[in-house]
Amino acid sequence: MPHPTVADVVALLERRYPPQLAESWDAVGLTCGDPAATVRRVLFAVDPDPVVADEAVGSGTDLLVTHHPLFLRPVHSVAATDAKGRVVQRLLEHGCALFSAHTNADSARPGVSDALADALGVVDAEPLQALPGDPVDKVVVFVPHADVERVLAAMAAAGAGGIGAYEDCAYVLEGTGRFRPRAGARPHVGEVGRLETVAEQRVEMVVPRSRRWAVVDALLAAHPYEEPAYDVYERALPPSDRGLGRVGDLPQEVLLGEFAATVATALPATSHGVRVAGDPDRTVRRVAVCGGAGDSLMGAADAAGADVFVTADLRHHRAQEHLADGGCALVDVAHWASEWPWLDRAAAALVEDLAGSGTTVETRVSTRVTDPWSLHLRSPR
Repeated sequence: MPHPTVADVVALLERRYPPQLAESWDAVGLTCGDPAATVRRVLFAVDPDPVVADEAVGSGTDLLVTHHPLFLRPVHSVAATDAKGRVVQRLLEHGCALFSAHTNADSARPGVSDALADALGVVDAEPLQALPGDPVDKVVVFVPHADVERVLAAMAAAGAGGIGAYEDCAYVLEGTGRFRPRAGARPHVGEVGRLETVAEQRVEMVVPRSRRWAVVDALLAAHPYEEPAYDVYERALPPSDRGLGRVGDLPQEVLLGEFAATVATALPATSHGVRVAGDPDRTVRRVAVCGGAGDSLMGAADAAGADVFVTADLRHHRAQEHLADGGCALVDVAHWASEWPWLDRAAAALVEDLAGSGTTVETRVSTRVTDPWSLHLRSPR
């Protein structure tokens, strides 16, 4: 099979992890590299740090895909005078591009928290903090019987009528149109100055808001009337299947201590290990998870009825107050470890998507532990 370009791979990654899902403070996408360069090998990693850059260069990688961005704040230089500048220089010197999918991969479906939930045996997971669905309008137009199919086809071709896995969806209702053409009008039906009634059908179709005016233009072009009557309604946004965190259930109840042991076994080993807040002998079944730092979602975990919340970077006071208020048990893991399961998922998805376009790459997942903590000593007392 032929190999794709950097631009080809980026397009597929951004289809899976749309940039518009990223938080406003985030910096995702292609950090460096030539979009026209050929990609034969792709390395997936959590962090774009020097150790991972060395791994990418040493393995002949053409594109390094990381979860965390290299730059989260604006810079005016990428000179090799600091660690991040040296990463850019090293990658570019060896023809390796760098791409990141961060909070957009957190909120995508499937995304980072889906992979974490699967690794822990959580089933039927749904967003812990759902994003609103894509904005949708409803366009209504009144059409003479003989022209309904033409108008429907034109609207559908412009993007209307899609509902889930269905297309060309419409509602058509019988009715009567009434009008009186004034001087200067050129009516398709009737005469100037005379009241006219016409058997018409009310046509309703949903349309993505981004296609609203394209659909309106299409119906106006296909409609036989000089001045068609139409309405556009903005619909309330339903929750989507995308968003931060996930919550679901274990196949059966287990003790919190046993569940924590499962977490420790399922995730890669780190010096941080697994910390538990709550009675180890309490039973848990409903599990909330959030890859990365998720202490802002503790309230959402409680609201979702979770017995335990698994995330990273939990702080002393937040955890203490949460438990004092009767909140669910907490399992705190290393930030890097909580996000690492996503890498295999993302690599497999890329190969699958490339196969659909008749191209392929070789993928690898980095096992370098880039968690910053290197030693954990338990107090002897």
